[in-house]
Amino acid sequence: MIVVATADFEVYHDVVGELRERGVTFTTVEPGEDLPEHTRVVVTGPDDEVDPGEATLVRVSGGESRRAVEEALATLRGGGGRTVVGVDPGERPGIAVLSGETVVAAFAVPLSDAVATIERELDGAVDPVVRVGDGARLQGARIVDALDDVRVELVDETGTTPYLGQGTCGTGVGDVLAAVNIARLEGEPVTSRDVEPTAGEIQVVKNRSRERSPENRELTDSLARRVALGELSLEEAMAEHREE
Repeated sequence: MIVVATADFEVYHDVVGELRERGVTFTTVEPGEDLPEHTRVVVTGPDDEVDPGEATLVRVSGGESRRAVEEALATLRGGGGRTVVGVDPGERPGIAVLSGETVVAAFAVPLSDAVATIERELDGAVDPVVRVGDGARLQGARIVDALDDVRVELVDETGTTPYLGQGTCGTGVGDVLAAVNIARLEGEPVTSRDVEPTAGEIQVVKNRSRERSPENRELTDSLARRVALGELSLEEAMAEHREE
């Protein structure tokens, strides 16, 4: 059983809300009260005086409720296992965070937010690994190249995209489920990924620039290539093109 024992209102509110959202069975006591029988984990605030006895004590400050709940659940699971992040790359990558075989978090974010999201989820993890699908080469390369101080594996993502039945076609659902499947596949360790944009990928960028330009101007091949590689945003390249 998980027990929440804190006089800190913010911690109490956030942790209880997180536990309820996940459908976890728990109870609450005041700090200093006797703990219920079969208590396995006690979640408490940074300044509460709590004697957990033989239970595991998880201290949490305001704004850290999800981390605390994940730590508590990992204890109930017997340690949870290695933290693995699976990434299905694209303009809005699907990101899945696994502790052992359990999915503990999932995201579908803009490409510009992907690395920050991954690094936030890895904070404090012991010996984590990030597994990135080998599709969407350009976007995947930007993620791989930006990740430092963590093991990164490139995974063959063939067959990882699931069939989505009726009622499951929400934004990013397929990408997140593909990220879960990618996380469960071992890949080849990489530290960088050199990718040269194809003519088709460059033309896609040029088409987008023409659509967004009030003057219907199209980027040059060299500027479009830099956008495809992530060296410039489309807006930056269009501004540079106007100054030429």
